[in-house]
Amino acid sequence: MTRSDESLADDDTLKFYVAGDDGHGHAEGGTMIGFWLYLMSDCLIFAALFACYAVYGHAYAAGPSPATLFKLETVALNTALLLFSSITYGFAMLCMEKGWKGNTLFWMLVTALFGMGFVYLELHEFADLIAEGAGPQRSAFLSSFFTLVGTHGLHVSVGILWMFVLMVQVMWKGLVPENKRRLMCLSMFWHFLDVVWIGVFSFVYLVSVLP
Repeated sequence: MTRSDESLADDDTLKFYVAGDDGHGHAEGGTMIGFWLYLMSDCLIFAALFACYAVYGHAYAAGPSPATLFKLETVALNTALLLFSSITYGFAMLCMEKGWKGNTLFWMLVTALFGMGFVYLELHEFADLIAEGAGPQRSAFLSSFFTLVGTHGLHVSVGILWMFVLMVQVMWKGLVPENKRRLMCLSMFWHFLDVVWIGVFSFVYLVSVLP
């Protein structure tokens, strides 16, 4: 093979790699793997908080118990809001896949409103407990409760803020691959919070209240 033939082969090889990999595949794969690692770290945080509640959940210090404090009607409504928000975000993702920008934004807005309702009810519950003298400093049980539920509520608040930022980005640039990747990451985050809340509802509220 002559030098000119070798140069031509090298050029063809270079063109093959450039055409076969535009960088989006590596970027998307790296982003998703990185976000999965973040979710795993969040799992460890919530696992530690659940473990703390399991240890201190019965340390009332002669104070009020869960049966006298928790109102399952309000908690059930809060749970319904978060479950519905996962459904509506699923609708947003379906619309995203079809390229329907307006419908995607609509369902994201509905999801954010459900999330805001969830946070409002949670803050209202915290305010009522503190007004009754059942603040986080009252007992180990209440300290672990406020820490676990409050950490979850903080995550939901961050998710709502993230959702509004993405809505602006979608309105501005449309459903470009970068925005789709961000919407996928938010989808994993939002559904993860839904799963965590089911654990909170079952382990913290139901188990603590039911005889």
